[in-house]
Amino acid sequence: MAAVGKYLKDTPLRSLATLGRSGELAVNILKYTVSDTIALRLPLEEVATQMWKLLKVTALPALLMAVPIGAEVSVQVGGIMNQVGANSLAGAASGLGVVGQGAPMAAGLLMSGAAASAIASDLGARAIREEIEAIRVMGIDPVQRLVVPRFIAMVAIAPMLCIVIVAAGVAAGLVISANVNDVVPGSFWQSFGSFATPTDLVFSVLKSVIFAALVVLIASLRGLEAKGGPKGVANAVNASVVLSVFCIFMTNLVVSQIQMMFFPARLA
Repeated sequence: MAAVGKYLKDTPLRSLATLGRSGELAVNILKYTVSDTIALRLPLEEVATQMWKLLKVTALPALLMAVPIGAEVSVQVGGIMNQVGANSLAGAASGLGVVGQGAPMAAGLLMSGAAASAIASDLGARAIREEIEAIRVMGIDPVQRLVVPRFIAMVAIAPMLCIVIVAAGVAAGLVISANVNDVVPGSFWQSFGSFATPTDLVFSVLKSVIFAALVVLIASLRGLEAKGGPKGVANAVNASVVLSVFCIFMTNLVVSQIQMMFFPARLA
């Protein structure tokens, strides 16, 4: 009982402390991003390098994820529409399913899996080798030197991943609808344009950017605080992925509800 009581007492305190450190890290990231941008001190070469590294681990998986998402929506919804004689609404399913939910969630899960692992493992390896402390001793803030370039790179590639997934998913839905469900392509695009509005695409890209910021924040915090040798790095990577996925699902729910409140779905 004593152990249970200690756990119930200490866990909320540790959680609050972690939230506090996350908030402090987020403030520092935004502060250095704005100040370095205004002062023209952004390490553009490092940002470009990080963008290329992150794109290499996310671009191809994004394309491979998009095709099954679009095909699954078309197959599942197409079967129901065939039964009720509403094949002309196949494009609406791709618009609402792929653009509204599928694309940003797929982009977020890719970033939380591949990109978060890369960031957490890199920073964690530096932490256990005491490179982070060495940087601090030299008077350099590791957040400014290591985290900010990764933050900017991730936020920059997030819309790219989202757009790629939208394009590939909708294209896959069109191919399946036209060749399997005998939907006329013109009818597909007409219903797609009627139900999928520019607001849906804007919110889809906005979600991906928010997901990217969350992933960098969580992965950077876990990586910078890694300790205990290789096992500590592995734990940091695992925690980064799990927490990122959880936060992405919760954030998607909140943003989707805000969108429905202020921009309810309607015919374009």
